Amino acid sequence: MEAYEGYYEDGRFYPTGQAISIKGRRRVRLTVFDEPMPEKTETPQATAWREFFETVNASSEEIPEAFDRINFAQEVSI
Repeated sequence: MEAYEGYYEDGRFYPTGQAISIKGRRRVRLTVFDEPMPEKTETPQATAWREFFETVNASSEEIPEAFDRINFAQEVSI
């Protein structure tokens, strides 16, 4: 027996987390809870990136000139 968590919307089941892979024809029991699903689920990686960019955008420090854009099309001399 396996259990999957997700949400049901417009006649379709959307799993949260890992994808579902069921081989062949299987008997399935669907339980609907009396609680709404949050509008948007965010992966841990997406949360980390969002927090990172929020911190960068909230910073009042000026970016040093050493971090100006780099022209990758220019020729490199060795």
